[in-house]
Amino acid sequence: MELAACETDDGSQDERILSHLGTRNIVLVGMMGAGKTSIGRRLAQHLRLPFVDADSEIEKAANQTISDIFASYGEDHFREGERRVLARLLSDGPKVLATGGGAFMSEDTRRACAANGVTIWLKADAAVLFERVKKKSNRPLLHQDDPEGVLRRLIAERETFYAEADLTIMSRDGPHQALVTEVLERLECYLAQEQRP
Repeated sequence: MELAACETDDGSQDERILSHLGTRNIVLVGMMGAGKTSIGRRLAQHLRLPFVDADSEIEKAANQTISDIFASYGEDHFREGERRVLARLLSDGPKVLATGGGAFMSEDTRRACAANGVTIWLKADAAVLFERVKKKSNRPLLHQDDPEGVLRRLIAERETFYAEADLTIMSRDGPHQALVTEVLERLECYLAQEQRP
């Protein structure tokens, strides 16, 4: 029903999305392993927008890996740098921006996202997330005893904040293109409804 209401405008879906988006960014939020980078790249390619991974930009700005930043300076230092980098990235658009898992916890970042973007929470079950991230070595928050328990605790702490995103889309195992198609359909509807008086 929601999608049918979005199919009344002339032009292609991409043109409608880009027209309504204007200079805002499409900001992907959610836990590590939710697919923000892989889906974000495909979404940006489809819409012919730049793609930016915030974690990569933080590493460039610091000239260190995120794991090294955590080890050398701690999480608080990392979060402050993350907030500054995201403020810069959000200040010009449009682009598709994948944020780090903890970025949306910052009230300043949530405000900047609301002012300069449309936020999409890629939500996934804990079991799916853990299966995706357990073999990766670049997740400093999971470098401790009981990483699955840590992941579940982080989900519980963060979901209230993620729920403030403009859209929530379930990230499931399966073809990436199917999820990109769903994101595009939901984004088109959201932007069309924004335009209504």
